[in-house]
Amino acid sequence: MIDERLMRTELILGKKGIENLKHATVAVVGVGAVGGYALEALARAGIGRLILVDFDVFEPSNINRQILALSSTLGQKKVLVAQKRVKEINPECEVVVKDMFITRENIDEILKLKPDYVVDAIDSIKEKCDLMEALQKANICFISSMGAAMKTDIFAFREMKLSKTSGCSMAKKIRKNLKQRGVDIDKIRCVCSSETPQNKPLLNSPNGGKAVLGSLPTVTAVMGLMLAHLVILGLAKGE
Repeated sequence: MIDERLMRTELILGKKGIENLKHATVAVVGVGAVGGYALEALARAGIGRLILVDFDVFEPSNINRQILALSSTLGQKKVLVAQKRVKEINPECEVVVKDMFITRENIDEILKLKPDYVVDAIDSIKEKCDLMEALQKANICFISSMGAAMKTDIFAFREMKLSKTSGCSMAKKIRKNLKQRGVDIDKIRCVCSSETPQNKPLLNSPNGGKAVLGSLPTVTAVMGLMLAHLVILGLAKGE
């Protein structure tokens, strides 16, 4: 019997593809601007088990680009809002919540949950590199987001090997960091834009943190949906 919620997806991916998705475990690390849109698509595709990793709460500045950020969710934990959203979409999905900031010391908490695929949507360079290094060593499939801030050309995003990226300052820093660690960047897949970042003024963070970078909801959405798309097709094919 066809599940009507997944009927249109099954027409594209086939019964075996849908079954593969239902039995898959995907971790989304970072459920903000990029990760939130990736999560939305993964949940709607019928992924059977989702691991949600984030430590933050929603703030007013998130509303311009984060699908889970609403007036009603301000001040709430991102992972808890994300969990509720997934359950509204697919009540049968098993959702594992990890309310934490990824570090080298706690990455094993994710690895021991045995994800089939990981969407890396965090933006802190060191921790992003720690995660990528650990996933590669554990032989776990993953795909990473590169920089989306200060970009406007959604058609400049491509899936590529990290070693082939250009025009992205985040990717450049990550390449350098991972090379120093001896990580094979030719084996790391990412979604990256080749667009030169817009030369716009930066704002100082109202909380005294790092500078605020301009961003568009369309740009982060496209990147997140591309990440999810690649994961969905890969898992459906049994890759």
